[in-house]
Amino acid sequence: MDAVTYPTEEVVQFVADNLVPLRFAAHESSISEDYHAIWTPTILILDFDGNEIQRSVGFFAPGEFIAMLLLGMAKVRFSHEEFDGAQVCFQRLLEHYPESDAVPEAIYFQGVNLFKMKHNPKELKTAYERLVAE
Repeated sequence: MDAVTYPTEEVVQFVADNLVPLRFAAHESSISEDYHAIWTPTILILDFDGNEIQRSVGFFAPGEFIAMLLLGMAKVRFSHEEFDGAQVCFQRLLEHYPESDAVPEAIYFQGVNLFKMKHNPKELKTAYERLVAE
């Protein structure tokens, strides 16, 4: 990822604008033990209290990497009941990265997020129907 993904301008800008990155050598850090990072690259999305919300292991092309980060950001906001913020992230992922492997999970969580926002079970059915159709 050092050669392809991390230095890409889109990735650099996205991370700078949206995240607080921490990078460490897995074999030199107790952090890898604390978070059970058994292979590299391991990408963890943590909430504001340091709780793991999303884990991804392996190579990601730049667009796929940003989609995965958006999903993690949305799930952080969702887990803290910041449903409007989560919705923005889900929508951005679905609009800008429609071919991403993160799309099915984003559709699912977006449906749950909209249900939590509106208290309308129709949102869950809509998400289900979209998942079945895709």
